[in-house]
Amino acid sequence: MRFVRPSKLSKRDLIGLISPASSVEEQSILEKGIRYFEKQGYRVELGKNVGKYHGYLAGNDDERLDDLHNMFKNKNVKAIFCIRGGYGASRLLDKVNYKLIKANPKILVGFSEITSLQSAILEKTGLITFAGPMLYPDFFEDVSSFTEEFFWRILTSNKKIGRLDFPENEKLPGMTKGNASGKIVGGNLSVLHSLIGTPYFPNLKDKILLLEDIKELPYRIDRMLNHFRLINAFKNLRGIILGRFVDCFEHDPMKKTLTLGEVMEDYLGKMKIPIIYAFPHGHISDKITVPIGLNIKMNATKGFVEFTESAVK
Repeated sequence: MRFVRPSKLSKRDLIGLISPASSVEEQSILEKGIRYFEKQGYRVELGKNVGKYHGYLAGNDDERLDDLHNMFKNKNVKAIFCIRGGYGASRLLDKVNYKLIKANPKILVGFSEITSLQSAILEKTGLITFAGPMLYPDFFEDVSSFTEEFFWRILTSNKKIGRLDFPENEKLPGMTKGNASGKIVGGNLSVLHSLIGTPYFPNLKDKILLLEDIKELPYRIDRMLNHFRLINAFKNLRGIILGRFVDCFEHDPMKKTLTLGEVMEDYLGKMKIPIIYAFPHGHISDKITVPIGLNIKMNATKGFVEFTESAVK
């Protein structure tokens, strides 16, 4: 499959905001986020169904799908930013018009639940999308300067990105040793796990797999990684990058449990491929925006990651 880079974003371009999963709980959050994007020099257009609720969803499936399709159809919209994650994007996958997306490639940003949409789009169209910050919780107040600087750089510059700098310039720890190069895929572990057995699960052959999650107890992560193991998902990987696993521990001190580290070691520790952990991506304030489908290099011995090309053209 040919992988497609979207066109870069320029000042005064129109950004489309959509909620393909859940809604923000307060209108003021949306208003603050819009003001932030406008202060950065961009114009903003809201999906016509943004702000609707259907239980835990941001409107019914048809409404959320309609906003997604309309933003890809609209020739004036140069980038599509997801307002938040939550749940619901995966309900749209078999209804998405992938031919429309393939004919109108553009920047699409989100993470967490949006992993399902990004994996499906990559598999069906080859379009590189961006696992990165969203209006909520990242861009409506107290924006991380680290997140902000890298985010806008990766979307607005068609120069090679190069080796990544991390907060406090730390070296990333390695679970194993060695180096690898390949296209990076993945995102949220539990969302990816829900795609197993569907046409939207990413092709992992010769890829580098990115994983992150939040509020999953160690036994649940154990269950998911075991499922990955049973379907031989790890067999042909070139490397693994573990992002942040936030609040993934047993809170009850009386309960017997394996730690998250012990679970990871059980499944990944003896692999013959490079594995890096504590990569700054996921449900944290200081996060790297990851172009899903981009060629990267990783070195678990020296603790670095390099994006070997630009993510936009």
